[in-house]
Amino acid sequence: MITPAFELTQDPDFLTIIIKVPYARASEFDVYFEGEDFKFYAKPYFLRLTLPGRIVEDGREKASYNTDKGTFTIWLPKEIPGQYFEGLDMLTSLLAPKKSRSAKPLVEEIVASAEFSEEEEEEFDWEIEQTPYKESAESTLPLQYRYGFGNLRSGVFQRLQDELSDVIDIKDPDQTPVDERRRKRLAAEDAKFEPDHYLADLFEDEAIQHVLKYKPWWVDAHKKMTALQGESHQEHDTHTFVVFSEEEREQLRKFTNKSYLLDKRSRHHVYLGLIDILLAYCYEICVNEGDKNVESSWNIRKLSATLCWLESFTSIHDVLVSFGRRVLCYPLHRHFGLVTRAFSDTIMILQLGRAAVLKCLLDIHKIFMENEPGYILNDLFITDYCIWIQKTKSKKLAALSESLQKTTLTKSHMGFELEELEAAAVLVQEEERTLKAVGTVSKQQLPSSESETSDSEESSSTSSETEGSDSDERESSTSDDGKINSLQNMLQEERTAPLTDCNGLRQGTNTLAFEVSDEKSKVSLQSTSVPGKLIEELEKQMHTAIRLSEPPEGLATASCVLQEQEENRVSEPERFSNDTTRKGNFLDVSSKTNPLLFLCSTNEDED
Repeated sequence: MITPAFELTQDPDFLTIIIKVPYARASEFDVYFEGEDFKFYAKPYFLRLTLPGRIVEDGREKASYNTDKGTFTIWLPKEIPGQYFEGLDMLTSLLAPKKSRSAKPLVEEIVASAEFSEEEEEEFDWEIEQTPYKESAESTLPLQYRYGFGNLRSGVFQRLQDELSDVIDIKDPDQTPVDERRRKRLAAEDAKFEPDHYLADLFEDEAIQHVLKYKPWWVDAHKKMTALQGESHQEHDTHTFVVFSEEEREQLRKFTNKSYLLDKRSRHHVYLGLIDILLAYCYEICVNEGDKNVESSWNIRKLSATLCWLESFTSIHDVLVSFGRRVLCYPLHRHFGLVTRAFSDTIMILQLGRAAVLKCLLDIHKIFMENEPGYILNDLFITDYCIWIQKTKSKKLAALSESLQKTTLTKSHMGFELEELEAAAVLVQEEERTLKAVGTVSKQQLPSSESETSDSEESSSTSSETEGSDSDERESSTSDDGKINSLQNMLQEERTAPLTDCNGLRQGTNTLAFEVSDEKSKVSLQSTSVPGKLIEELEKQMHTAIRLSEPPEGLATASCVLQEQEENRVSEPERFSNDTTRKGNFLDVSSKTNPLLFLCSTNEDED
C-alpha cells in the first residue's frame, strides 16, 4: 500500500484533511473516522492517522474530489467546537498507530513511561548542576561507550572506519569515555586558535558586518508572533508563521515513527544537544545568507561538538562556550559577533515552537543527505531529532528558550584571553598611528627644505643659464661687434688715409658715418656729402690700391687687446675705432710710396 501525501488544516468547527491520490478511482474509496482515529482507502493508497483531538459523525461531514488535481478534501466536525488541535503539522507523529499509545507496554517501558509522564508535568530546572556520567570499570569492560541521540548507539564507527575521519574529529569513539572526549576537544581547540586570524576578522570586518545584516525566515516569523502577543490562542497560532514546503512534508512522511525511552539525564543531554546543533545551523545560515554550498555540511558538523566530538553537555553555558570556541577556531569568519547572532537566532527558533525547530532539523537532514559522509550523522542524530521533536510539548521548548535567554556569554568565557589580545592590538595600532603621524610631519618638513634647496638650485641654475645665455649673447654680439669693428676700422683707415687713383694722385676725402645701435648690431652706412658716383669710384680704388706688407710689430699686441676687449664686453664703436686706429693692420692703405704697391690699371680706371 502507498501512503499518500496529505495535509491537515482546521477552523473552530471543522478539521479539514486534504489527500492527494493521483490516478486513483474516485468511485472506489472508503473513509472511516471515530474519535481520534481516521482511515482512508482508495486503491492503491491507504492512510491511517491518529488525530490530536476528537471528531464526531453528526451529518455535517462532507467530502469532494478534484479530478484535475487528483485530491480528496474531507471536512470532519469537531466533537468540541472551538477546540484547537495542536500538532497538525507533525506528520510523522500523526502516522503513528493508535495501538502504540494504548497497548500495554513492556515492564521496562512502563517504568520509563511513568517517569517520563511525571517529568513532563513538573517544571524542569535547566540550571541544575550535574556531574558527567562515569561508567564503572566492571560495567564498561565488556561494553562500548555510547553516543548518538540520547546516547543510544554504540559500535557504529567500528563498522565505518573509512568514513570516520570525514565525519568526526574524535578517534575511536567506541573506546573513548565522555570526559576524555572533552579533554581532547579542548586541547584541539586550544591548538587550533590563531590570534592573527581572529584579530584580522575583528579589525577588518566589512564582510562580517555585511552577513550580519541578513535576516533569515525566522526573524520575520518571530516579529509576527510578537506582534500578536495578547491575542487569543497566541500560544497555539505560532504554527501559522511556519510553513512547510511540499518537499519537507515528503520528508516527514518518509520517517518511521518511533518511541524513545529516555531517562532524565538522557533527556537533558538531548535538549542541550539540540541547542548545540541549532547554534551551528544558525551560523551556517547567517554566513552564507541562506544559500547552501559545499561547505554547509562541514560548517554545521564542525561547529557542533555534539556532532563532531560526540559530546554530552551538562549545562547550557557549556554549550554556548563550546560553540563560541569552535566559531573562533575553525570556520572562515571568526568573529564573536557571529556567536552572539547565532545565540539570538536560536532563542527565536525555540520561542517559535517545535514547528520552527522541526523545519530547521529537516533542512539540516537534507544538507547531510546531500553530503556523502554526512549521512552517518543523520542516522546517529538528526533523523531521531526530527521524530522526537514532533512529540515534544511546547512548554518544554518555551522553558528551554527562557533559560537560554537568561544565560550570559562573554569573551572572557572563551578561554583564549581575547580581551587582553584585543587590548594589545589596540596599543599596537595607536603606536603605529603615532609613528605614522611623526613620519608625516617629518615628510612635510623635508619637502619644505628640499623645496628651498631646489629653489636655490633652480635660482643658481637659472642664474647660470642666464649668465650662459648672456655670455652667449655677448660672444655673439662681440663677434658681431668684431666684424663691425673690423669693417669700421678698415673704413676709418680708408677715411683718414689719402686716397690715390691709378696715377697716384690723392683724391678728396669723404666722411663716412656709422651708427651702431645698442639693441641690434646694425651698421648703417651714411654718406654726408659724397654723391653715389663718387662712392662707386671709391670702391674701385679700394680694389685696385692694395698695399701688401709684412705684419707690423704691434699686431700681436693688437690681437691681445682685441681679445681683452671681447672678454670685457666693450661694445662702444668709438672706443673700438680709437683703439684700432692706433694699431696697425695687416691690410692697410698707406699714403706713402711703397715699392711693393702694385698699381693696376684697367680700362675703367683709364676712363
